[in-house]
Amino acid sequence: MAVLNGYIYVSDSSQNELKTVVHVSSQANRSPQRDKSPQKEKSSQKDKSPQAEESPQKYESPQTDESPPKDVSPQKDKSSQKDELPQTDESSQKDESPQKDESLQKDESPQTDESTPKDVSQQIDESSQKDESSSPLPGNFFIFLFFKKSSEGDLLASDSDDSLKLPPSGGRDQEEADEENKKIAEAVVRTHQHIQQEKTEKIKHLFNKVPPEGIHKNKLKASDVLQITKYSLKSLESCAEDELVKNYIQKILMMNYRARNIKTNETDKEHQTQQTKNDCEDEGDMYDDVYNELPIKETSKPDSIHPMDVQMVVFHCSDSFLKQMMVTKLSQCQFALPLLVPHPFTQHIEFPLWTFRQINKSWKVRKTDDDIISKVQSVCTAETPMVSFFRFGSVSSSKSQLMNSLINEKHNTFFHRNCPGSSRTRLLMDGVVEIAWYCPSGKHTDTFTDCVAFCNLHGDAGDHETQMKILTEMSSVNVVLLTKLDKNDKNTTKIQDLYRDTKPLIFLFTENESAVCKMRKGKYKIGLKDRNQSDVSEELRRALNDCLSSSASAFMFRLEDVSKHSDVRVDEDDEDCRRGREAAQEMMSLLKNKPLTEIKESFLPSQGELWHLWCQKNKELHRPQGEELEQEKSKIETEMENIRKQQHESNMSEFMKFFINQMNSQDANRMFFLKWLRILLDEFTSADLSALNHKYNEKWSTVLKLKENNDKSAQLKTEQTELERTSEELQSATFGLEHIMREIGQIYESCSSVKKNKTDLQFPFSSLPSVAAEMMMSGFPLELMDGDAAHVPLIWISAVLDKLIQKLGDQRVFVLSILGIQSSGKSTMLNAMFGLEFAVSAGRCTRGAFMQLIRVSEDMKHQMKFDYILVVDTEGLRSLELAGKSTTHHDNELATFVVGLGHLTLINIFGENPSEMQEILQIVVQAFLRMKKVKLNPSCMFIHQNVSDVTAGEKNMEGKRRLLQTLDEMTKLAAKDEVCDEECFSDVINFDVRHNVKYFAQLWEGSPPMAPPNPNYCENIQELKETIISQASKSNGIILTNLQKRIKDLWEALLNERFVFSFRNSLEISAYRRLETEYSKWSWTLRSAMLEIENKLHNQIENEAINEIEERDLQKELKKKSEEVKQSMSEFFDKDTDADILIQWKTSFEIKITELQENIIRKTKRKINEILQQRDLKRKIDAQRTHHENTLLEKSKELALKHKEKTNDEETLKREFDVFWEECVKKITRDSPPIKNINILRDVKELLSDIYKSVHIDQWKDNRNIFTRVNKTFTDQHRMFREANEPVFYVKKKREEYYSVFQKYCQGATSAAIFGEIICQKLKEPIEQSVYKQTARDLTDEMKSNCTSLKGNRSNLEKHILKKLAEEENFDKYINYIKKPRDHFKSFIRDEVSQYIRDQFSESVKHKMNQNIELLQKKIMTAAHESTQHVQENRGDVDLWLKFFTQKFTKDLIFSVKDFNGMKHDDVDDFKLLEDVIRKELPPVKSDIRREFSRDSFDVKLDMNYRTDEILIDKICQCCWVQCPFCEAICTNTIEKHDEDHSVPLQRMNGIKG
Repeated sequence: MAVLNGYIYVSDSSQNELKTVVHVSSQANRSPQRDKSPQKEKSSQKDKSPQAEESPQKYESPQTDESPPKDVSPQKDKSSQKDELPQTDESSQKDESPQKDESLQKDESPQTDESTPKDVSQQIDESSQKDESSSPLPGNFFIFLFFKKSSEGDLLASDSDDSLKLPPSGGRDQEEADEENKKIAEAVVRTHQHIQQEKTEKIKHLFNKVPPEGIHKNKLKASDVLQITKYSLKSLESCAEDELVKNYIQKILMMNYRARNIKTNETDKEHQTQQTKNDCEDEGDMYDDVYNELPIKETSKPDSIHPMDVQMVVFHCSDSFLKQMMVTKLSQCQFALPLLVPHPFTQHIEFPLWTFRQINKSWKVRKTDDDIISKVQSVCTAETPMVSFFRFGSVSSSKSQLMNSLINEKHNTFFHRNCPGSSRTRLLMDGVVEIAWYCPSGKHTDTFTDCVAFCNLHGDAGDHETQMKILTEMSSVNVVLLTKLDKNDKNTTKIQDLYRDTKPLIFLFTENESAVCKMRKGKYKIGLKDRNQSDVSEELRRALNDCLSSSASAFMFRLEDVSKHSDVRVDEDDEDCRRGREAAQEMMSLLKNKPLTEIKESFLPSQGELWHLWCQKNKELHRPQGEELEQEKSKIETEMENIRKQQHESNMSEFMKFFINQMNSQDANRMFFLKWLRILLDEFTSADLSALNHKYNEKWSTVLKLKENNDKSAQLKTEQTELERTSEELQSATFGLEHIMREIGQIYESCSSVKKNKTDLQFPFSSLPSVAAEMMMSGFPLELMDGDAAHVPLIWISAVLDKLIQKLGDQRVFVLSILGIQSSGKSTMLNAMFGLEFAVSAGRCTRGAFMQLIRVSEDMKHQMKFDYILVVDTEGLRSLELAGKSTTHHDNELATFVVGLGHLTLINIFGENPSEMQEILQIVVQAFLRMKKVKLNPSCMFIHQNVSDVTAGEKNMEGKRRLLQTLDEMTKLAAKDEVCDEECFSDVINFDVRHNVKYFAQLWEGSPPMAPPNPNYCENIQELKETIISQASKSNGIILTNLQKRIKDLWEALLNERFVFSFRNSLEISAYRRLETEYSKWSWTLRSAMLEIENKLHNQIENEAINEIEERDLQKELKKKSEEVKQSMSEFFDKDTDADILIQWKTSFEIKITELQENIIRKTKRKINEILQQRDLKRKIDAQRTHHENTLLEKSKELALKHKEKTNDEETLKREFDVFWEECVKKITRDSPPIKNINILRDVKELLSDIYKSVHIDQWKDNRNIFTRVNKTFTDQHRMFREANEPVFYVKKKREEYYSVFQKYCQGATSAAIFGEIICQKLKEPIEQSVYKQTARDLTDEMKSNCTSLKGNRSNLEKHILKKLAEEENFDKYINYIKKPRDHFKSFIRDEVSQYIRDQFSESVKHKMNQNIELLQKKIMTAAHESTQHVQENRGDVDLWLKFFTQKFTKDLIFSVKDFNGMKHDDVDDFKLLEDVIRKELPPVKSDIRREFSRDSFDVKLDMNYRTDEILIDKICQCCWVQCPFCEAICTNTIEKHDEDHSVPLQRMNGIKG
């Protein structure tokens, strides 16, 4: 809008042309406030229709449901402020629509066009009279000018009317008039730009305040909305603006069509405020209350967000997959779908063909009363007539509401102005084309006899030429809404073109009251004003049927053909989508010209007869019959291996090769490929499946009629045979993505069994489970139980779960499973509850069991104790399709399997039919009874679907009472089968009939196929979801590793047919094994802690820091670790998934741990006492050795003083020292008698000579082997003792050290320097001992964790022993293992430790030794520094320094002041120098120790009690070694002196004992 020299110009923002120049007042300075008086408003509203009341007042055309307000700002353009007049009355400044024309005055200027139509002149005269009577200001005049934009961009007057020119300005010449026109044109262009910019800003504001992410940021993904969030647990009727999108998405995912009715909190507050104002007035006058004028709406208050804007925001902000999901849900809600969508900022038009790909429509066509044809087709490929609806200008009637009356009178397929939440602020729907389909049900009441598409162009059709062009070209019938035909209207040419077109055309005049009138063939007009809506709808329906009957065959609409128009962008042309489609199409081309019933046999050979035969043999293997059971089992196993080989040798089809290659590629189009493949497979199979289903229904009907007539003729048998054949064909023709994944599973299992790749498989077979794991993570379900073979492929499922654990981590999941009879709506309920995509269409129902992951969002994990919900969907019980007949055994297996797997099982019951309930409840109760016997405690919830009156509380209570009664009856029956004494269902499971029974409304609100989902059903789904999450939050779930084990245990137990016995044993064994493993950890924690304590006490005893130890001292030292073990035990028994099973052993294991602790303390005390005794016994030897050492040092010092002047003569010094050393050694040898050698074998022979005389020679040989090994061990230990304690050996080792001291004395070194070197020399042996001991303990911990044979308990160790025996095939070792298992175990442990040290010495052992020696060096240097500081602070002498220094290592090293007895060091007074010398001399000592590190020296350097193998033997072999008196099998209990009976899982063969 522009104001210039008294003229007001209004431009059309969409067409860039000046539409009209509106009323200009001769009084330039009128006050705007005067024109806003109530009287003025009342007078301007007299002639308005109720619909027109929504029209905005500021230069806007009336708002309808099809057109958002033309957002013309009343603000002045800054660049032309000097030429503008003040704003005039808002209510009189209106657009050119007919309603506004009525308020305009007749033009009184001489430039009035004489050719103006009479009806327009009359409108002007009438409105002029009305305005003159109401306006207080005379002299108002109007000038109408029509401008258009030329190709050069200048605004020109319309050529069609020469008289409509800008008026000359008084007597000014033409040049001044041209300048005036130029200013006007510039003002209009600026104003138009301002309008467009303002609208863009509003749209940007909408995108910023409504969605979680803006349109230019990352798109919303399906994974974002499918997770469990706090929003998914709410069903709000109103919310904040920033929560609109989230709540809309959650409701749409649940197929709740009330998603479009969500209000903002601000709207609710307005209503509540107004209501409060009204309610608070206690007294008042009736006249004032009734006749008082309505308050004027505040214009400053922002309008609420339009519901369709919310929908379009979701559409624009979603990625391709979420967009497709949301449009599919909109279709399920029977809403119109976006067909042509202008970009909110660029206005480029997009055709979202991809979003329609998953949508199928089903309808019935009645040919005759007895001939009704059912059709199921994809909306993308279906060819149907199409009716397009347009409007020109502003109209008072709602086009969308009129269309709804044709499609479904009870449902708002198209959103219109009278829908809840509608407002005038719609921003994103202008120019959008929506499409909906009418699908007949084959009844006489159908509005149309065949499927018809309806397209609705929102907004003024004249403003959206591209959309209008596409629709008119593709439509069968066009329907146009307008007020009146006006020759001067800018849309006259377009309407004239429609009229001249051969396609049928129906005019709907909003200002005409006439009934339907046929103007000529295919051309109709209908008046709408003041007419009954039903009459109009009926007339329009008849007119449309008449038009369709004549033109439908000529003009058929096909959705895919819209993509042929060059003016639109097709979303499927995006690179990833296009490549995915091309790959899927290439794969599908391999199926061309192949009968559907033969495809699985030809292209998927591994899952056919071979797989079914293998499953049968597997069941026979678990249920052997006959006398020769072992031979029978061996035969079956051989047959199963041969089947696997045949599977492996079968050629892999090009179809499967292509799929595997695509899935192993890392392209971004992999998800598109999977989606396209599923879509194309559905299209490929739908026609044949529909025909087969029709054939099956016909045969079934024939068989039923023959049975009703008691016809037992050959015809009945023939028909039954045909029915069976059709059923088999139907099963063969069912072909989907799940069958391809099943084939991959069988390829993997066959390769895994023969342990090699298929020759034609281009990738390692080990990569196949990763494909399925990726699909599960992307939201695809995985087949858990093969529905055709009624078998669980354990190898495949375990491998997939392994990969899932690798990719996600060992996450914790809550398992939700569902059971119910066939076609009871199980999958539909799960899909609605969680937004999943379990198969519910394409002619097939769920077969077997499928599992799908649902992620729990981060903000919900504080409430949940798990990371995912695993939903398990199952096939219907009492299915007639499995093997052509009902199979009770299969149903029992399936029910037991899913009930055992799930933490919560939903029992879905369709209606309240007692007979159907009884069938399913008997199976369910028996399954729960079995769970109780194996100590699993799942919970359940009963869902009654399709209940007519879910609000009748009394009826529901009666239904619950009947249900509980039936459950109790079924419990008694099941208890007899399971040999139990339970009498009511509450004895079996914790069940509250008041809270665990839900009643659901029927799914559809009306009769399909046009019925939308019942919103009450959706609300029931929401309530159920909240209840499930509430119960789930109390569960810890199960980690994927344990889920994997449970699946295996459950299925193998079911195969054994003795479920309770088999599964209970399996569960208890598994739980007990875990308990043993934990017990092993607890006991090692205590033993390891005590080893540390023992080592420290040993050092303290050798250093004479302590002289006695009591048990209470050891208990105090061990108290901290003991408390940790008790805490760990408590958590394990309380929180383990099998806590109910483990509870039976809790008390006994607590007692065992207490006993173990007491035994460890007693044993350690005994060792400590022995060390104390040995110390006392060795005291004389140690004192003698110390005396010899110190005497040698002192004599070396004296000798050095004698030869101090010969410092430079090294040869003389060495010769003198050698003579001195020989004399000293001879004296020491003479004074100290040598320690005798020992021969254990000889001594034992002498002692046991009497016994050996009566022993068989073979047994003597066995014992000799043992004694030989023991003799070597003792000999080595004796040699080490002599080297450490016999003076001759000891002194020889110290020669170089003494010579070094001698040299230093000769060179005049200070006493402090020499004393520092002596300290370092004396530290060498203690450091070496400490390093070896600590490394042995560290190595023990490492082997407990890393060595596969030694980690875990004794059962694990025995498995590796048996494996090694089998590999070595040494008969003597077998005999040793059978006869003397404990000795064999010890020997195996020693061998494993030696091998580990040899293999890991450089990488692990030496590294640990270096770490330990570095740690000790730091401690020594720290102690030296602290000792120096201590002496300086206390002004002490060298004795104080030495005492403080040695005390720092009392627990770490065997090093004390007594080692310096007899040594003179009184002259040492430079302690800083002493510290520096130690810092300098210690590294060479460390290097000397390191040089001696070797594989061979590691065990030799250690005392027997501190060796790694002996520590492990002491730990592992403290268990039960009792052997069976019949077969000599070892008791499997790993606890010594256990309370339970001795037991073994398997008896050994007869003859083993001999």
